[in-house]
Amino acid sequence: MRKIHEVMTREVEVISPDATVEEAAQRMRDGDFGMMPVGENDRMVGAISDRDIAVRGIAEGRGAKAKVRDVMSAGIRWAYEDDGLDHAAQIMAAHQIRRLPIVNRDKRLVGILSLADVAVKQRSTRPVTDAICGISQPVAA
Repeated sequence: MRKIHEVMTREVEVISPDATVEEAAQRMRDGDFGMMPVGENDRMVGAISDRDIAVRGIAEGRGAKAKVRDVMSAGIRWAYEDDGLDHAAQIMAAHQIRRLPIVNRDKRLVGILSLADVAVKQRSTRPVTDAICGISQPVAA
């Protein structure tokens, strides 16, 4: 069983909750990624995704100067770098997320695991299939 650290992306940009949505969108565009952990006082306090910007930002009438804290997702989910890919896929499926922050045992951010990382770098298709099935389930209202 492969471990998360074998396939995760190590280059991670963190954004402040006081940054603007415009800055977050520009950094995502320039870095070609769709999610950024939000950090404050050396702690992850949430995450902002391209979907958060569209749904909580634009769709709710917040402008480009709105703060990241106003549109980010709180209650961030994460996994340890030495966990297996099956475990990460279970978290992604259970919480319907496509990108998962990865921490070391000191709970320091060390990477991001995306569904694409698993799909491209994993020898088995099972973790990807499990994650996609869980992510694609309709959310109970």
